[in-house]
Formats: sequence, C-alpha cells, structure tokens
Amino acid sequence: MAHLYNTIGLIGKPNHQGASTTLKILADYLLAQNYQLLIEHSVAKAIALEQAQAHSLTEIGELAELAIVVGGDGYMLGAARVLSCYDIGVIGVNRGNLGFLTDLSPQDLLTPLAEILAGNSYAEQRFLIEAEVYRHGKLKSSNSAMNEAVLHAGKVANMIEFEVYIDNAFMFSQRSDGLIISTPTGSTAYSMSAGGPILTPNLNALSLVPMFPHTLTSRPIVVDGDSEIKLVLANENYENLQVSCDGHVILAVMPGDEVIIRKSKYTLRLIHPLDHNYFNVLRSKLNWGNKLY
Repeated sequence: MAHLYNTIGLIGKPNHQGASTTLKILADYLLAQNYQLLIEHSVAKAIALEQAQAHSLTEIGELAELAIVVGGDGYMLGAARVLSCYDIGVIGVNRGNLGFLTDLSPQDLLTPLAEILAGNSYAEQRFLIEAEVYRHGKLKSSNSAMNEAVLHAGKVANMIEFEVYIDNAFMFSQRSDGLIISTPTGSTAYSMSAGGPILTPNLNALSLVPMFPHTLTSRPIVVDGDSEIKLVLANENYENLQVSCDGHVILAVMPGDEVIIRKSKYTLRLIHPLDHNYFNVLRSKLNWGNKLY
C-alpha cells in the first residue's frame, strides 16, 4: 500500500531515558510499516538499528517528507530552526515539561500517529524571526528564532539603554534589563513569564515586552508581524550586551550597535492530529478553568 509519507526522519534526545524508549518504539513501528527511516546521528548511536540510516539534521530536512521530534519544546525549537528551511512536516512527541509545540503523548502514541500517517491531520504554518546585529553599518552576526529574540545584558540585573524604531519610525527609548521580541509561538514562553500577551498562532503579529523597565508607564505592545524592528544601543552602555535567540544562540552586541529583527522568509510546517485545539492546549498547560456546565 502506498504511503502518504514515504521517508520519515526521527530526531530526539537520546541521553534522556524516557525519550530513548519512545524513539526505539517509534523506530520499530515505522520500520515494521515499511517506511524509509532516517535517524539523526545521535539517535542512531543510542538505539543502534541496522535497518535505519543515520543522517544529520540538515540531511533529514533535505531528504525526508516528515520529521518526528521527541523531546520538550526546547528540543523542538532547535530542530525547528533547521527544518524550517526545508519542505518538511514536523510532529512533536512530548518528553519535556509543558509541551506547547509537542502534540503527541508518549503514553498514547501509536494510534494518533497512525491517523496522522494516514492523512487524518492538518498542517499549520508557524513563522520565525531573524535577528541581525550591525556595527558601523556592517552585518556582524545573525540567527533565527522560533520563539523570541531577547536583547539583554550579559550580567544579571544590569540595566541597559536603547531606542526602539518600528519601520524606521521612532517609538520610544528605554532604560531596562532588556526587551523581548516574541512571535505568536513564543508568546507562551519567556514573553508570557515577563507579563506579555498570549497571541494565537494564526496572528501575523509580534509582541515587544520590556524587562523590568525603569518607568511605571512602560507596557507590552503588539505590532504587525511584517514590521521591521530596530533597536539602537546607546553608546553609554557597558560592553557586555547580547541578543539571545530562543535561549540557544547568543549574538554579541556592543554599545552603538543596531539590532534588526524581522520576520524570516522561512516557516515551520507543524502537523497536528485532527482533534488538536489550541485553546484546549492552553487550558491544559496553564490550568485554566473548564466549562461551568
């Protein structure tokens, strides 16, 4: 019987006991169903399957039609920044804590996975952002983020000063511990912890959330997702400044630098079960109240 997906990539946390067990279950199941299985190098070493081919994350993006990521949201974010560059669907199996991006439960895995593989699913596009650091007009470094880009000092509780421009229009200057620029996907992550708004994933929007601003009138603000956000660092700042992308990649910033943040040209194609509902996820993860009657 022909498969909807012929080549499937398997990615995960092999050094995590629960994740390793789930990865082995998935590998055995997919091979038994005659899928061509591409396993990320570190996973291949951990579960040692002769029938599967070991590949890099980039090669999985290039060759597979579907990737299954086993881990928490943090692991999914790392994979997403690479896989978003390719025409590949991505499913998450939650082996972390909250699991906003990982739909499938390891306790109830194979039945919903079989439904997805049979085409009983839907796809959702999540956009990423790019952060670029310019010094004297020259690009010094850049990276992408699925959740957020955060301007902050290298030292804890060290106030910095900067200006914010939206599409080259001056918005405000600020003295604070930093600024979080979040996608809708990241609005339930670091941004939410800092008091930012939750944005539903279908919104074309970005939120700007100040971190401990030295003013009583500073508030989070939501702007159009196609806006170009420019942060200009005051020359009076200390030199140990950073832009953090999803908490994984650090870009060094100097006083006087400009940081440009805009929507990436790449999107991540998340594959969901048909019964997936974003508000059910919020209610479950954030312990919101259920219906009264």
